Amino acid sequence: MALNGQKVLPAVHKLKDVEAVLTSRFTYMVLLGGHLGQLKNIVDLADRHGKKVLLHADLIDGLKNDEYAAEFLCQSIRPAGIISTRASVIGRTKQNGLIAIQRLFLIDSDALERSYTQLDKVRPDYIEVLPGVIPDIIREVKERSGISIIAGGLIRTREHVSQAIEAGASAITTSRKELWKAEAAPGI
Repeated sequence: MALNGQKVLPAVHKLKDVEAVLTSRFTYMVLLGGHLGQLKNIVDLADRHGKKVLLHADLIDGLKNDEYAAEFLCQSIRPAGIISTRASVIGRTKQNGLIAIQRLFLIDSDALERSYTQLDKVRPDYIEVLPGVIPDIIREVKERSGISIIAGGLIRTREHVSQAIEAGASAITTSRKELWKAEAAPGI
């Protein structure tokens, strides 16, 4: 497994949060955007500390989110992986050999069905399901797609973490620092 069995993926917005992960036991972190000019330094800093960045391409300030941006990120910034809602970005990420995580916002049944069609074409390495607090849907998406699931969004308690993992998610993403400790809890 590409995430080395890590169940909780700290999601960070600010440099001070990046610094907190650098001294943690985690290998992977999700970088939720940032300024384009800062990304290379952050990814290099993480790498020097033995950490791997999963970069959310849709949230980068100063960069259009398309396949050309994905190529730039893959070739110049070199994160461990890229997260995006856009199939073209995921496709280019896969071509470059990085971890490709397709983010899905599941707002209704039609969105879910359209997502299955897109997933069949793109075949990302992981699917990040949002919101991540719907165990039945996590289970369904995993079974129907055959792709490993990451649950994210609205995960607020250790119980939410446990429910997502029990439903079949390989990991969860969260910016809540108190949940970064959840991985050490029994059963997670």
